[in-house]
Amino acid sequence: MAKAKKSIFFCQNCGHEESKWLGQCPVCKEWNTFAEEKAASVKQGAAKAVREAELVSLSCVSTDEDERIRTGIEELDRVLGGGIVRGSLVLVGGDPGIGKSTLLLQVCQRLADLDKKILYISGEESLRQIKLRANRMGDFKDTLSLLCETNLDIIRGVIKQYKPEMAVIDSIQTMYSEEVGSAPGSVSQVRESTNILLQLAKGLDISIFIVGHVTKEGMVAGPRVLEHMVDTVLYFEGDRHASYRLLRGVKNRFGSTNEIGVFEMQKSGLAEVENPSEFMLSGKPEHASGSVVACAMEGTRPMLMEIQALVCRSNFGMPRRTAAGLDYNRVNLLMAVLEKRLGLPLSNYDAYVNIAGGIRLSEPAADLGIVMAIVSSYKNRPVSDDMIVFGEVGLSGEIRAVTMPEQRVAEAKKLGFRTCIIPEVSCKAVGEISGMEVIGVKSVNQAIHFLIS
Repeated sequence: MAKAKKSIFFCQNCGHEESKWLGQCPVCKEWNTFAEEKAASVKQGAAKAVREAELVSLSCVSTDEDERIRTGIEELDRVLGGGIVRGSLVLVGGDPGIGKSTLLLQVCQRLADLDKKILYISGEESLRQIKLRANRMGDFKDTLSLLCETNLDIIRGVIKQYKPEMAVIDSIQTMYSEEVGSAPGSVSQVRESTNILLQLAKGLDISIFIVGHVTKEGMVAGPRVLEHMVDTVLYFEGDRHASYRLLRGVKNRFGSTNEIGVFEMQKSGLAEVENPSEFMLSGKPEHASGSVVACAMEGTRPMLMEIQALVCRSNFGMPRRTAAGLDYNRVNLLMAVLEKRLGLPLSNYDAYVNIAGGIRLSEPAADLGIVMAIVSSYKNRPVSDDMIVFGEVGLSGEIRAVTMPEQRVAEAKKLGFRTCIIPEVSCKAVGEISGMEVIGVKSVNQAIHFLIS
């Protein structure tokens, strides 16, 4: 009798392999993440390809900017570190309908205008569906070729024969290899498909973009080893029902991982937002209590955003706390500081704190803005519309320094703000700026007294 194929269990979080099912992964310590897959059979008599290794001196390796391909989309080039690196493998993840395919099709359009050979491979849409989307974006040159296929063996042959300068795979969960017996989208198929595309990108010096589905937690579906295999991981953030989109670099071997690109979804596709601060502050109410403008740094880019707070008396024994776009525990910590250092009886009040526009903010420099918004709503006294605040708040109520204060103040001046409340220790780095009153504060007491006294 023929022996049954052996099963292997993969951790869907970190990719760890075991010969039997385990409740907890011994590597990443996550529970119920093991999935069963059939072990790939090894063909007997297969000849091993042996080649000689070539040693290269470090001084002979070229790092010229010519090795990058400028897409013409400045926000994308910023996140990539200056353009697409030849021979790189880039993973683009995000919620369904957020604009991943639209952005990559726009990249294909820009590169086709530069007479680059582009190959767009779709496993989810038909040629007609791609054409309907392309009609909304404008004209495309004939250097863009389309292929609807999910078999990686066929795709590999087409790429080797056509030899494009850039290829797009939409999406990696629909691709499959006949050498792996499991279904498309499984752990084994996703990992094997990524490995094949990685070999094509490095061997043929082709830049390949792959689209990845995300789970309900917002992570790329499949094993985490997928993110380790690629060179760059980009995530699309934002509510798909809103007009703006954020493209954030989570991993980048060729640039910074702190940069973000801001886009606005329009009828003709994704449009770049050249001034994100002005875009985020559009619609800000005037002379409204609980509304404060703060500044956060996203990589090297300062972004002004509105922090809103609503404090009202609780009708129940336990007050309610809600934080949208902010760390819930951080908001509770800051409210405890206000109750201890300023004597505000916030334990009897409900508090709702929100970042306008649905953006997510985790930088400690927003602490002072959160505190000002909560106190402004509690006392029902509005903060001046031409004032901006930033600074980290400690447990003793002190205002601590933040990074790059001069860039934050310069961005505030550009948008017409006249007063800036910053940590006192940062005043020396900022210096005197014409047309801007920079005020340094040491503690929360001093900042609150100056704002709403």
